[in-house]
Amino acid sequence: MLLALLAGLTLTAGLGAAQGAETPEAETIRPAGEATLEDFLWIKRPLVVFADNPADPRFVQQMQLVTDRLDALVDRDVVVITDTDPSARSPIRRALRPNGFMLALIAKDGTILFRKPAPWHVREISRSIDKQPLRQQEVRDRLNAPQPPAE
Repeated sequence: MLLALLAGLTLTAGLGAAQGAETPEAETIRPAGEATLEDFLWIKRPLVVFADNPADPRFVQQMQLVTDRLDALVDRDVVVITDTDPSARSPIRRALRPNGFMLALIAKDGTILFRKPAPWHVREISRSIDKQPLRQQEVRDRLNAPQPPAE
């Protein structure tokens, strides 16, 4: 089922790109490709999901957990990067050097917040992000931002 969902996301992203617009899923979940961790510095929090094969049950489970609560990740400026092809040796795979399935969360400043050998619920991922000083400052800034006048 998740493989069909991922295929649908890929198809939707391709159609959106062809029409000049991307879906929120395509902007939030993307393959590693030639991206580097430095591409996201101070912009996004990469959540990298590695596996040796897209059929790995841990990868399938993690992606289901992610897609079920994608809104919580979007709210925290997370970009989900998937890498299921060890032979492609993407720059992110070379930087993090996973062995089989691995989940890694990178802070906006490039710090590796955690590496996990098993799937993790978005609830726990969100808690890890929310404990970070930069995230706490983002929340304070959002609360203190001037509100537009009512029309």
